[in-house]
Amino acid sequence: MTFLLVASGGFAGAVSRYAISIVLNGRTASGFPLGTFFINLTGTFLLGCLIGSAAGVTWQLLLGVGFAGAFTTFSTFNFEAVQLFINRKGTTALYYLLASYGAGLILASVGYWLGHFFASA
Repeated sequence: MTFLLVASGGFAGAVSRYAISIVLNGRTASGFPLGTFFINLTGTFLLGCLIGSAAGVTWQLLLGVGFAGAFTTFSTFNFEAVQLFINRKGTTALYYLLASYGAGLILASVGYWLGHFFASA
């Protein structure tokens, strides 16, 4: 059962990431990787909500390990930052790194708080 939960969530997360990346990447003149930025922040928020709500193991496996694990992408995030530096877009790379980490911490916190709040209500 664990395998099916993780695999189902992972399939949905990977397909969602791919679709969103196609729609959003390449939309900015600066080369800012908007798709990965959006994906990682929404995934971080979702994971914060899930953990804050103290969801059961089934939901943690399906949405946390499966969906969020396949949806978010730390490796692509870092690769895109390196590519920006290589392409002499250092300022954009720094904005991307700072905005991703800063907004990620904020959204994880807000997600955790909201998950906890609604689970307690």
